Amino acid sequence: MQNNWDIQVRQISKSYQKVKALEGISFEVASGELFGLIGPDGAGKTTLFRILTTLLLADQGEASVQGNDVVAHYKTIRRSVGYMPGRFSLYHDLTVEENLRFFATIFGTTIEENYHLIKDIYAQIEPFKKRRAGNLSGGMKQKLALSCALIHKPKVLFLDEPTTGVDPVSRKEFWEMLKKLQEKGITILVSTPYMDEAALCDRIALIQGGKILSIDTPKAIQSQFPRKLYALSAHNRYLLLEALKSYENTKSAFPFGAFVHYSDQKDSADLDVLKTYLESKGLQDIHIVETVPSIEDTFMELVP
Repeated sequence: MQNNWDIQVRQISKSYQKVKALEGISFEVASGELFGLIGPDGAGKTTLFRILTTLLLADQGEASVQGNDVVAHYKTIRRSVGYMPGRFSLYHDLTVEENLRFFATIFGTTIEENYHLIKDIYAQIEPFKKRRAGNLSGGMKQKLALSCALIHKPKVLFLDEPTTGVDPVSRKEFWEMLKKLQEKGITILVSTPYMDEAALCDRIALIQGGKILSIDTPKAIQSQFPRKLYALSAHNRYLLLEALKSYENTKSAFPFGAFVHYSDQKDSADLDVLKTYLESKGLQDIHIVETVPSIEDTFMELVP
């Protein structure tokens, strides 16, 4: 496989008995890139991460990390990558400092030697370094796990749903930390079910049912939405959604925040006809405006 990519995946497939977790997955991640794998729970993200970090064997296909095959050169890969799994996997009974020192020791280094790599992150939890990891908040556990994944100076960082279950403020802080790590030249592959986080990546791959739906920049993914999109609101959102699902011209209709996002069978909807129909269903205070498709809108459009 070529060595001009830090991560290269070719036709990777993996099944668990009759369940196909991954089916013909292919993509590349360039050196220094922040690449996002975007999809809901059960899409195959964790299985792919485990294959790329040499913890699981694929049934078919091949993959490499920094030119090293994930099967033949697994020891080299394990020394050169950082991995933060979806579930908090550090030692709950050890303190913050003890966890960090343990991971540094495993990789033959020390906290002091590579402190500059984690300073911005670890400084936020260092006042609690004597606290047991199991007693930390979600955001603090997240920072500790990232510090442990970085302490051996990895060249490639794998983050599997790192912000799941974390409060919005901590999520924002975490992505700011990722951008700083990227500036240091670290290649980052991150998975998330949150579509709003996709916009923070250089490129993204939308994944569903073990298959890649699309790969491109966030803006390019948004531009793939093929029709005009409308944001609708009314006095009762549930009734609005049900009415739209029954409307003969509806292509798609699903909740989006306080609105319902609607696309018509035609490229451009007849809004007067649509509003008259909704009024006939007893809906009031109806507002319809054209809106810019989000990554989530495109994802919903691409799902078979």
